[in-house]
Amino acid sequence: MNIIQSITVVEDVTLISLQDSPADINLISKIFEMISNAGIDVDMISQTPPHRNMPDLSFTVSGEDMGKILEISAKLRELNPDLKLSIRNGNCKISIFGEAMRGCPGVACKAFQAVAEAKADVSMITTSEVDISILVAKEDLENTLEALQKAFA
Repeated sequence: MNIIQSITVVEDVTLISLQDSPADINLISKIFEMISNAGIDVDMISQTPPHRNMPDLSFTVSGEDMGKILEISAKLRELNPDLKLSIRNGNCKISIFGEAMRGCPGVACKAFQAVAEAKADVSMITTSEVDISILVAKEDLENTLEALQKAFA
């Protein structure tokens, strides 16, 4: 049985990162409320463990929503003037999906080895029990996709 059912790609993805954001779920809630109120769909979300009570928070949106995010960024700074916001467009999300991944050791290892062999510039990784999503620079899409397809063929 093949563990991976599909490998899909979403192009034109923008990565937003908030460095050294306070470990405050109320602030995070307000940030995502502002984004939601602007009609922006958030996809990948990742938060690092706090270092000195200051985690990093990153998430992705469609490249089409980058202008709206820029408008919101000023409001985010009003919420917390110390927020360090970076916005990087020109990314692609590659998602590996398979119901059989659940409880199957080594799938992430195999995926990461393939991405390493492709020498991809990886900006973000998110996972679930049945999905691994990897955000890469657009110029790395073709090689990374081919490496993953080969690894899971």
